[in-house]
Amino acid sequence: MPIIRVAAPVTIAVVLAAAGAFAVQPQTQQTKEPPLPKVVTPGSPHHPEVAPSDAIVLFDGTSLDAWTKTDGKPVEWTLDNAKVKGSAMTCKPGSGSIMTKEMFGDMQIHVEFATPKADADAGLKSQARGNSGVYIQGRYEVQVLDSYQNETYPDGQCGAIYKQHAPLVNVCRAPGEWQSYDIVFTAARFDAAGKKSANARVTVLHNGVLIQNNAEITGPTGGAMGEDEAKPGGIMLQDHGNFVQYRNIWVRKL
Repeated sequence: MPIIRVAAPVTIAVVLAAAGAFAVQPQTQQTKEPPLPKVVTPGSPHHPEVAPSDAIVLFDGTSLDAWTKTDGKPVEWTLDNAKVKGSAMTCKPGSGSIMTKEMFGDMQIHVEFATPKADADAGLKSQARGNSGVYIQGRYEVQVLDSYQNETYPDGQCGAIYKQHAPLVNVCRAPGEWQSYDIVFTAARFDAAGKKSANARVTVLHNGVLIQNNAEITGPTGGAMGEDEAKPGGIMLQDHGNFVQYRNIWVRKL
């Protein structure tokens, strides 16, 4: 008679123990805290001529040393009062656009401007009234224009990315009153082969109101200094034949 061997019963505890021997044990992840943000002292709401502590001041009213004409010659625009910080410079019509000597990539720009009341008083209309422009990298124009009770084509209004994006709203103040642009710009991107992989983008606040929301810029706008979007570029202020004033201009590299 054959001997019948009875296997010992396998308990749940034995099965779980065996399974545990082959299970992948969770690894303890070391969490690393991000570095503390850099401390930047903001400007003063009561003194607009005071820029953030990490800003590059391009114009504070006292000197045009940071600027040149687009042909490299000295600037002919006039200083209103070189002895007082926060004073303005005024475009001298016909003297030519001006550009920063320093070149920039991604950046935050603050600039204040005023369109001349004389243009409105003279009955000038549309594009003939207080026309200028802030050209980011010398390539992409944020239009400056007296658009206060002054109709013109939408993508040529004050705050437009010229002929590409009309401003979301018109928040122009009356001519002669000071206004501001706060611009956040992301430069176009290029791959290792030099092919453009992403268009430039820009966000603009006009007098504290959002008028361009991460708008995509498909290429240089009219009047640009050049077509090469791969290189850093300066900030150009356009001479379009009007006595437009500028003050308190600074930039932060991003």
